[in-house]
Amino acid sequence: MRDPQESPIALAARLRPAWLVLAVAAMLPGCLATAPSMGGGNTTVTGAAGGGTAAGNKSNLERCDESLGTLAMEEDQNAPWYHQLRSYQLGSTIPVLRLMIQQSNCFVIVERGAGMRTMMQERALMRGDEGRAGSNMGGGQMVAADYLMRPSIQFSGKTGGGGGGLGGLLPGAIGALAGSVGVNEASTTLLLVDIRSGVQISAAEGSGKNFDFGFFGSAFTGGLAGAGGGYSNTPRGKVVVAAFADSYNQMVKALRNYKAQTVRGGLGTGGRLGVQGGQTEAGREASGKK
Repeated sequence: MRDPQESPIALAARLRPAWLVLAVAAMLPGCLATAPSMGGGNTTVTGAAGGGTAAGNKSNLERCDESLGTLAMEEDQNAPWYHQLRSYQLGSTIPVLRLMIQQSNCFVIVERGAGMRTMMQERALMRGDEGRAGSNMGGGQMVAADYLMRPSIQFSGKTGGGGGGLGGLLPGAIGALAGSVGVNEASTTLLLVDIRSGVQISAAEGSGKNFDFGFFGSAFTGGLAGAGGGYSNTPRGKVVVAAFADSYNQMVKALRNYKAQTVRGGLGTGGRLGVQGGQTEAGREASGKK
């Protein structure tokens, strides 16, 4: 029998599941928080990269023994998914992807984003009268990109409650919390294109999923999520990153066994699907000519 003087937190602790303790604490009046700590965040992509060395990266990130070439990255900023990220207060996917790719040692990344503008300004400055002698900013030093990678999000959203009928079986606020559990899912693709030829080298799809708690979103974001049914954008961001990591891992696995596609007669010379009367090799074959 419950002691009338027993606090909600003590009751939850006696019931044992840790998430119930946190849930009840989150819904009590006042501000309950711990001091910030350095590191220890639960994200899919973390740590650092320096050259071909990685530090603090997740052990499930695929790696290459040698780099496959230089890589430029580009987001389609006119795509609907890009604007959807902004509505969730999520930034560009490029920084986290660049960290992940450099940690893998599969590609050497070259700057082709907003930083390129500053690079060119510096080079122009050194060519003028203000440049200090010995700065070594002469021409012929820019590294070309061998490949272009384009990330995209096919789907990112909340796919329904994960609490099922659990909320109806638990008392009061705890039951309401359980009923507000949601599932975030995302599906992403990465395309790898050979810059010199324009040929697509690789394509990979990945997915990610997590659970979030509606009341947690309300309690810990100051009501940004909306009481009782919303969620903060942090779980959404984490699941998108997880999906991109899955995409990239799948791509690296495929590239380890890479075999160039070939077309008889050569790429771009008409292909093997001939049209009668056509002038390509396949077209002449379709017309009965040699």
